[in-house]
Amino acid sequence: MEALDAHMDRAAAAQIRGAARRGALTHALLFTGSGDRAAAARFAAAAMECMAEDKPCGVCAACRKVREDIHPDVTRVQDAEHKNIAVDVIRAVRTDAYIRPNEGARKVYIFEDCSLLTEQDQNVLLKTVEEGPPYAAFLFCAENSAAVLQTLRSRCVELKLRPENGGPAPEESETALALCRAVGQKKRGSAAELLVELERRKIDREQLRSVLEQAHGLFAQALLLSYGQRSQGEAGKTAQFLAKNLTKQQIMHTIELLQTYCRECAYNVGVNHVLGALAVELEGIL
Repeated sequence: MEALDAHMDRAAAAQIRGAARRGALTHALLFTGSGDRAAAARFAAAAMECMAEDKPCGVCAACRKVREDIHPDVTRVQDAEHKNIAVDVIRAVRTDAYIRPNEGARKVYIFEDCSLLTEQDQNVLLKTVEEGPPYAAFLFCAENSAAVLQTLRSRCVELKLRPENGGPAPEESETALALCRAVGQKKRGSAAELLVELERRKIDREQLRSVLEQAHGLFAQALLLSYGQRSQGEAGKTAQFLAKNLTKQQIMHTIELLQTYCRECAYNVGVNHVLGALAVELEGIL
């Protein structure tokens, strides 16, 4: 049985899982970028309907129905009779959204290609996305976010997907290692200096999120090491350095900070704000 996240951007999948676990998965998501946007939307829909604690589990009845495209509360909005999706189809979605779910926790509407939505379509949807019932969820897919009107886009959390099997760029990995070393040195100003340099280089939000996620992984390894677990490889060396130089409390606090600012990146907070705030808080740990 194919896993729900087999074609998913791993960072986006982790973010959706984390939000679902906290009960904080937003009702309006916009998937952009060159990754498999339709797969990401199905993954999010499964997370919304999943009956297990760790959502989406991929094996419960709800997850299987989403994967097989037969869940009664998950609708792929299509219009085979027209080049674009007719406004009558959108009006029908708007009406249906106010009917309570048949068996799931939410009514989920997936728009797999927002280029098929006219300006009128999006304006018809806007109020329902903004003020609709709490159980209605809308998942939009577009290669470029510009395909979605700013008024509608502002109601969504955007997740930019990387190509399938696309790992982090080498430069991002090296930056994550450098950030870990800067914190592990416990030298005042080292981490802040690195973050200022990232701002000067005009790192974008997705690159910064990748750096923070990788640094988070290294600190998580360091925490395990501090409790006696072994680690190997280049990443293991960095984790060992952190575990040797920092206290458990410092490592845990840094993990919490990195988690927080990863979420800030995902929620469209400005890069400069994230870099500045993170620099201040990292200095406070040392």
